Amino acid sequence: MTEVFVGIVETISLTMCGLSIILWMSIGTFSRSIRGEIFAQRSIALLCITAALLLVVFNFMGGELWGSGNVALPMALVAVVVAISASMSLKGKDVQGETNPHEIMKMRKDRD
Repeated sequence: MTEVFVGIVETISLTMCGLSIILWMSIGTFSRSIRGEIFAQRSIALLCITAALLLVVFNFMGGELWGSGNVALPMALVAVVVAISASMSLKGKDVQGETNPHEIMKMRKDRD
């Protein structure tokens, strides 16, 4: 029974990590509207925090991730860091210092 529960916790936590990675990669699409960006940020943060908690529980249950019993806690820490970084709202500020493709297309339309 315990092994089944450990397997379920492992599957759920890894699925949540995977979903948050997909949302993270899609943040450009979501950030086209403020509501979409806020939704994506909160979803990523919630998924990562929940996954981190499940990974800590998984570790204390003696579970092994990818054949190692020492991977769950560092992965939980990474999930927390991603949750914190996802919840940082930049409010549309350009942090890279370069023009993005959307602005280039807008400048070309204005020029023509």
